[in-house]
Amino acid sequence: MNVLVVGGAGYIGSHCVRQLTAAGHRPVVLDNFVYGHRGALADGVTVHGGDLGDESVVKRILRAEKIDVVMHFAAFCYVGESVTDPLKYYLNNSADPLHMLNAMLSAGVKKFVFSSTCATFGVPTTLPIHENLPQAPINPYGQTKLDLENALRALATATGLSFAAFRYFNAAGAAEDGSIGEDHTPESHLIPLAIQAATGQRPHLELYGTDYPTPDGTCLRDYVHVDDLSRAHIAVFDKLAQPGAALFYNLGTGRATSNREVIRAVEKATGKKVKVIEKPRRPGDPPALYADSAKAQRELGWKIKFPTIDSIVATAWKWHSAHPQGYADR
Repeated sequence: MNVLVVGGAGYIGSHCVRQLTAAGHRPVVLDNFVYGHRGALADGVTVHGGDLGDESVVKRILRAEKIDVVMHFAAFCYVGESVTDPLKYYLNNSADPLHMLNAMLSAGVKKFVFSSTCATFGVPTTLPIHENLPQAPINPYGQTKLDLENALRALATATGLSFAAFRYFNAAGAAEDGSIGEDHTPESHLIPLAIQAATGQRPHLELYGTDYPTPDGTCLRDYVHVDDLSRAHIAVFDKLAQPGAALFYNLGTGRATSNREVIRAVEKATGKKVKVIEKPRRPGDPPALYADSAKAQRELGWKIKFPTIDSIVATAWKWHSAHPQGYADR
């Protein structure tokens, strides 16, 4: 199929572009390159510069490229920034996608795959987190994602739009061949931060919270490889053939990995020590978040290729060791 990947030059989007090509589909990228990297895209991929909220641009691309399905990865995703600058997040994560959806419906494109988040659940009432738990976000980032989920529900009923919303846990890792990986500015994810501390690119790693009610006192999180995430998005295509399909899936390994275990995995992969400075807990960090992804495995045939933190970190290290300064267009 012809697939418009919105935010396709970003971390997860660029990996999905590669997986789409490998699966025999034709990806077309729309990106404004605020955070994306042209270096993350292979030669030959069709790329359009522009904003997802510009309906005329989106409609033109949908028609010219004969798009069958749209994938949306273009959200802003810094939780702390969403608290200090909520308007930025409501405009980009809630308002602009509505314009994109309006353009889609005007162009007759009614298949949509949405990159959502486990942050829609807030502090979960039970663990592991399954799809039907109450959603109560505790920050604007999670709220904007939930707002779009709710809009999609309404559009499915009113217009016959078919969609799948994937609620990610902690996306991590890099392409197996080391060709593309994770390069954020600023960087906020634990694995690349720990690698940078191990290699001397930063003086130390700040570890927030060592007194949680967990086995080693640090937060427990569910790390899922970025290529595993990408393959789930493609596996759902057949289910979007049913008009008005409204599908929700949690994507994680179901393994609870502590921050200290991540640090040890980085030290194992790099062969270097990570200097750690312990800090107090950050407000709003739950002690544990990990997924029940049985629904995706059962309904989509989704298989996890990278089930352990060691296997995920090994791919991240392969990328970072070959690209210590990130992409050349940084």
